[in-house]
Amino acid sequence: MNDARRSISISPRGDAFRDECGVAAVFGHPEAAKMVYLALYALQHRGQEAAGIVSVEDEKMRRHAGTGHVAEIFREEALQALGGTHSIGHVRYSTAGESSRDNAQPLVMSHRRGPLAVAHNGNLVNAQEIRRRLERVGSIFRSTSDTEVLLHLVARSRAEGLPEALCEAIREIRGAYSLVICDQRRVIAVRDPHGFRPLSLGRLEQGRPVLASETCAFDLMGARFERDIEPGEVLVIGPDSEESSLFPLPKQQPHPCIFEYVYFSRPDSRVFGRSVGDIRRALGAQLASEHPAEADLVVPVPDSGVAAAIGYARGAGLPFDFGLVRNHYVGRTFIEPSQSIRHFGVKVKLNPVRSLMAGRRVVLVDDSLVRGTTMHKIVTMVKDAGAREVHVRISCPPTVSPCYYGVDTPRSEELIAANATIAEIREYIGADSLGYLSLDGMHRAVGGEIGEFCAACYTGDYPLAPTDFGRDASQDEFGGSGPEDLRQPGGGAMEETSG
Repeated sequence: MNDARRSISISPRGDAFRDECGVAAVFGHPEAAKMVYLALYALQHRGQEAAGIVSVEDEKMRRHAGTGHVAEIFREEALQALGGTHSIGHVRYSTAGESSRDNAQPLVMSHRRGPLAVAHNGNLVNAQEIRRRLERVGSIFRSTSDTEVLLHLVARSRAEGLPEALCEAIREIRGAYSLVICDQRRVIAVRDPHGFRPLSLGRLEQGRPVLASETCAFDLMGARFERDIEPGEVLVIGPDSEESSLFPLPKQQPHPCIFEYVYFSRPDSRVFGRSVGDIRRALGAQLASEHPAEADLVVPVPDSGVAAAIGYARGAGLPFDFGLVRNHYVGRTFIEPSQSIRHFGVKVKLNPVRSLMAGRRVVLVDDSLVRGTTMHKIVTMVKDAGAREVHVRISCPPTVSPCYYGVDTPRSEELIAANATIAEIREYIGADSLGYLSLDGMHRAVGGEIGEFCAACYTGDYPLAPTDFGRDASQDEFGGSGPEDLRQPGGGAMEETSG
């Protein structure tokens, strides 16, 4: 355990899975960019590093993107300047490629068919292989994002139409991808044949189509959910709101990511046809049946553990209360004082309610335990608040393998469960007991069979071999050049402003 503890404690990265990405699109609406803004606001939890919107008006494509949160990037004047009747957007946390303005999406490329924009949730496992091949024949890449590989493949296709060129391109890529794409006349949605990442179709008033990674975006936009984009589907919308679906790849066994239910998606969303909140409460109830504890109170680690803790309390017949209060106003640039304040990084985010926990046996419920460093600090905090015992319960199995399908996870050597036994982890975090939900119990709570979902982070069994995965496809950086006005063969233009 000593080696595992040492490698975990020195890691500069946070003790959690990083959020992935979120995409959205609107077609045929007079304020399309503003509607996409609302969708991105609802999807902010899926990525807090960067955001961008591309809109099209009178065959002119405009892009506004930057680093930071959606509300910081898109002021009123920026949204007014975007205009347009169809639009796509993206919130990003880097999973492949470095963190920079050049990697902010949607990415835009100009080619013989006119400007093309794409926003991507997922990760291409053969992106480096394709990139090296394209560079050998003269392709020049502006970003380190694997998404740009897809743009180059589309641009090089000899097919006349965009849908046909896109189908040709996706026959070459492998991995996880839920895409929204737009050109001067249409919006296209694409989901990989394994269906790793969610993507749904909804309707605004007058039947105007909208797309989003999660249905919570539809609620804010005032849209109704219609259906999920099917695994392997290419849905083409436009130019007169006509819709058609193509399936250019052989049918595969779907493997949607089960961690969407555990952590990523908002509890008020429906993902892969199921209510996220209902499933998280079911995970907690199943956890209570597998790992009961003689205790007085169930306390969630907010906000991620709340729904599972409610389910655990109901299943165990124990009182539930918010014994930890989260500060929701911690900025990304908060300046920490000296190390004289012990565990400051956790204390600024969470504070114990001493009157609730003093002298009581507490069940502390969270959705995952990655490195263990943060949980160690939380357990110490709860005990310092007077808790007599602290029993930690995790509403998923031990995380033993990294993800290659669009989730920024630590390396195996940084995952505490890959390097230590349950007893050693319990000792490290300082808990009186520790219980993880079983793999079988997780599938039972979700309502699916083992093998129906991708659970590679818990099993190491990857549905799609990560044979060419890498985060740093290139170390080259290209600085932003300010506003652009690129005339296209089709008579359109692309304009860009920086956030």
